Amino acid sequence: MNLDAKTIYKIADLARIHIDEKEVDTLIPEMNKILSFMEKLNELDTSDVKPLVYMNEATNVWREDVVKQEISTEDGLKNAAKHNDQFFMVPKIIEK
Repeated sequence: MNLDAKTIYKIADLARIHIDEKEVDTLIPEMNKILSFMEKLNELDTSDVKPLVYMNEATNVWREDVVKQEISTEDGLKNAAKHNDQFFMVPKIIEK
């Protein structure tokens, strides 16, 4: 399949990109080269190849979501600028 200027403009319109007239002359051989490579790939026998969903066979390993006390409340609050015995104290930022 050989592309012409009309097809290049159609592809550019579908891709929603602007192409100048001087760019068309350079795009025609480049895109024809890409299409000839794709035609070469179509010659390969892929009947015994399973379709890929992902590029590798790795699966996610999910850990159990368990609530546990990593640090104590006192250790979490010790570097806070303002706090009471259990909470961080922050300035009010929502106005009525």
